[in-house]
Amino acid sequence: MNELSNLRKFVAPEYVYGFGSRHLLSQYAHNFSFDKILLVTDNGVKKACWIDEIKSDLISEGFEVTLFDNISPNPRDYEIMQGVKVFEENNCDSIIAVGGGSVMDCAKGIGISSANKQHILEFEGVDQVNIPSPPLICLPTTAGSSADVSQFCIVTDSSRKLKIAIISKTTIPDVALVDPEMTISMPLTLSVQTGLDALTHAVEAYVSNASSPMSDINALESIRLIYKYMPKVFENPNNEEFRNKMMLASLYAGLAFSNASLGGVHAMAHSLGGLKDLPHGLCNTILLDKVMNHNFDSNPNKFRHIAQIFNLKTDSNTSQYIKTDLAKFMKDFKKSLNIDKGFGEFGLVEKEISQLAHNAINDPCIVTNPRKLSINDLKALYEQSI
Repeated sequence: MNELSNLRKFVAPEYVYGFGSRHLLSQYAHNFSFDKILLVTDNGVKKACWIDEIKSDLISEGFEVTLFDNISPNPRDYEIMQGVKVFEENNCDSIIAVGGGSVMDCAKGIGISSANKQHILEFEGVDQVNIPSPPLICLPTTAGSSADVSQFCIVTDSSRKLKIAIISKTTIPDVALVDPEMTISMPLTLSVQTGLDALTHAVEAYVSNASSPMSDINALESIRLIYKYMPKVFENPNNEEFRNKMMLASLYAGLAFSNASLGGVHAMAHSLGGLKDLPHGLCNTILLDKVMNHNFDSNPNKFRHIAQIFNLKTDSNTSQYIKTDLAKFMKDFKKSLNIDKGFGEFGLVEKEISQLAHNAINDPCIVTNPRKLSINDLKALYEQSI
């Protein structure tokens, strides 16, 4: 056996976790010698008043702040390039992202493109970024995407109607200020979708063929927290302790998947998000139980561990019974959170499945799926999800 095949690395940014951590922003900006800041956000975050507070604090500390908020969910390539133009026209030297995954991905893309003087789509794939971005600080406002701690940047190629993945250590923010208080402003639907996005990150990282003991411990703790606290957030979304636990789960899941990568759910979700412009968390949620069921036989022991977290009977049951029980549990869990729809209700039709499958099989996340997926496998999974 090649000993190098067993080596694993683990990378993470500096992060400060806890209520009020956002108030350290100016201190970190001074530490990094920020001067002219591009503040990246979207309209939803602006409505929650976080931007007014943060911008005012930065200006009072002597920083020049330029706001860029022209960002859609599933950020488009041309939106990122607009952000690059604003960054350069205002002679910015640093970036602060305040928002969910779309905002942080856009901020990462602006940094990559501005530093390398190339169009963002030229960096598709793994380790294609040569020059590090300007300093980036992320303040996540959702508990799910974990873009604030990951080496992933997801961008929609508007001409191909395809979400591409840029995977590089250079996309990891310099600092993440992870403040659970900022998630309380999330609408309930978004809270559920992002929470189940985090669950997908944790599950896929745990069963990934690139997993390690370091990623496993984060993934399993994330699954435990989401199983316990996602229903509580659903019932009581303003409870700070429940929000705290979900934000912690998101952080653990992000550290896990950033290092172990993902799998078939994300490859398929990226394809759907690009073609149909559907919310990423929703795509993952609808697909998760189907792909888990497909992957089960590749590593029954790991799926048994997941089933144990969900308090399913595993001691005397055979793998086949556990597989069946786990699939049923996942469907029931989603239904309890008011997600009981298929993609057909969001406009997907059968004639689009072939294109979706061909796009998904070329996504880099497919490589670490624990069971090899063929075009026909992907088509079947999409068909089950309509």
